[in-house]
Amino acid sequence: MAGKNVLTLFGVLAGLAGLLLGAVYVGQEALLFAPERLPADHAFDLPDVVETRVPVDGAQLSALHLRLPAPRGVVFFLHGNGGSLQNWFVNLDLYRRANFDLFMIDYRGYGKSSGRIRSEAQLHDDVAAAWRSIAPRYAGLRKVIFGRSLGTGLAARLAADLPPAERPDLTILVSPYWSMADLAHLHYPMLPGFLLRYPLETFRDIGRIEGPVLLLHGDHDTLIPPSHSVRLQALARSATFLPIAGAGHGDLQDFPAYREAIAQSLSRL
Repeated sequence: MAGKNVLTLFGVLAGLAGLLLGAVYVGQEALLFAPERLPADHAFDLPDVVETRVPVDGAQLSALHLRLPAPRGVVFFLHGNGGSLQNWFVNLDLYRRANFDLFMIDYRGYGKSSGRIRSEAQLHDDVAAAWRSIAPRYAGLRKVIFGRSLGTGLAARLAADLPPAERPDLTILVSPYWSMADLAHLHYPMLPGFLLRYPLETFRDIGRIEGPVLLLHGDHDTLIPPSHSVRLQALARSATFLPIAGAGHGDLQDFPAYREAIAQSLSRL
């Protein structure tokens, strides 16, 4: 009888474990993405900034575009997994001084963007569509692909895939990750890797980027350790790694060394 009870218990535990793993697989977006929703009538009210929409398959992406009178080029910025354009479209004076336009989208379900994220392939397709919406405007000018945190994997893929005429003059990756599987193993070591539907393997793309890459990383970052940047630098064709002393993951923008590194890299283009 005791043996039968033990088998029953194991069966119940196995069933619960299966339900938990299934929930993680199906509800993965809730773990990876933390969007801030904005009302449809939200006004950003920023000088020289145009609010626009990017049509994608089944949705419309909200975008902000800093447009200067005679820019030297554009910074195409892919932000992190939390918030919205309301808190990401900042440090505009940095880009004004460098005389670069700034273009940034909210992913599906973020800010005023419609739809919801359903797959990694969809994310990459949306980013490529957003780039195509502005690329003709900057033909012959300088182009910078900029990713931060979640956006670094998307930025690396875009920079690697662009045709020769649109290749970026510089790719900036701030707090990049080797892969999402690597991060999941760090923070959730008991979670089976096969469950991950968003592998976001930056290491597969960084070596295909033909232009220079700048890697910026807080040396106190515990969410994405700076060792990820070190490993990615070793794979890149031409990359500079600059650790930001004292910075963590979400406070890099508060450090003058971070802002100065971006300003200098833009001034050299």
